[in-house]
Amino acid sequence: MTGPGGALLVVGDVITDVVARHAGPLAPGTDTAAVIRTVPGGAGANVACWAARRGGCEVRLLGRVGADAAVWHERELAACGVRPRLVVDADVPTGTVVCLVDEGAAAERTFLTDSGASLRLGPEDWSDALLDGVGRLHLSGYLLFGGSSRALVAVALKAAQARGVPVSVDPASAGFLAELGPDRFLALVEDVDVLLPSRDEACLLTGCPDVAEAASRLSRRVPLVVVKQGAEGALLARSGEVCARVPAVPVTPRDTTGAGDAFTGAFLAALLAGADAGRAAEGCRAGAAAVERVGARPSVRD
Repeated sequence: MTGPGGALLVVGDVITDVVARHAGPLAPGTDTAAVIRTVPGGAGANVACWAARRGGCEVRLLGRVGADAAVWHERELAACGVRPRLVVDADVPTGTVVCLVDEGAAAERTFLTDSGASLRLGPEDWSDALLDGVGRLHLSGYLLFGGSSRALVAVALKAAQARGVPVSVDPASAGFLAELGPDRFLALVEDVDVLLPSRDEACLLTGCPDVAEAASRLSRRVPLVVVKQGAEGALLARSGEVCARVPAVPVTPRDTTGAGDAFTGAFLAALLAGADAGRAAEGCRAGAAAVERVGARPSVRD
C-alpha cells in the first residue's frame, strides 16, 4: 500500500560498509587498535531505510550489487521495511566502503571507497513502470560520478518529468563533487525540485564560504534547498532567501556515518506524508538517532 502522497522511489548506491572505530590517531607503519564491523550501507540504501523508519509512505529502492552479497543486502533492506529491486551484476562485486571513525568527541569519519557494482547501474536497468504509484523520486548524488549511472539519471529525470513526479537529489560527496565540477553537477540536476547538500557541498557548489549565502544562491536555481549542518542543524532556502533554520538535537555522537542520509530519508518521508518543508526538517531528529549508533542504518529493532 502506498501512502496518501504516493511511494518514495530511491535510486542509488547499495554498499557494504566496513566500519573501523579507533581511539586516537592512526599509527602509520604499524598497528592501531580498532573495533571493526561489517554492516550494510550506501547513501541511497541508507536514505531508503531511514525513510521507511519514519513511516507514512511506501519506500522502494533501485540499486545494483554483486552476486557476492546480493541476498544479504536484499534481506537487510527488507528488514528495514524497504521494497528492494536489486540488479545483480555478474562481473563486478558489491561496492565496499571502509569507514575509519575516530572515537574522539566529534566521531568524525574518513571513507575509502570502492564503488564496485553500484555505479554500473545504467539505463538498461530502468523501466518507466518503476514510477507507477510513486509520489517522489530521490536520486543519490553518487550516481552522477559514474558514466553509466549518470546516463541512468538522465533517463530517470526525463521519465519523472513526463509524469509530473518531483525529484530530489543529495550531492553525496564533496570529494567526488569537486572532481565532477560544480557547474557540471548543477547542469545535471537543473530539473530537480529539492537539493539536499551538506554545508561543505553547498559552499563548494557556489564558491561561497558563508553557508546561508550559499543556500540562498542555490535556491535561485532549485526551488527548495535544504543544507545539512550536522551539530548546527539545518537551514532551508527558497527563492534566494533562507526561510527556516532548524536546530540540531543534542546528542553524544558515536559514529557520524549516515547522519546526512538519515536526515534526507526522514525529511522526504515527512514531505510525502504531507508535512510542510519546515516541519519536515524533523530530519534533524533522525540524524541525531543515526550518530548515536554504529553504522549508517536504523536498527530493525528501533
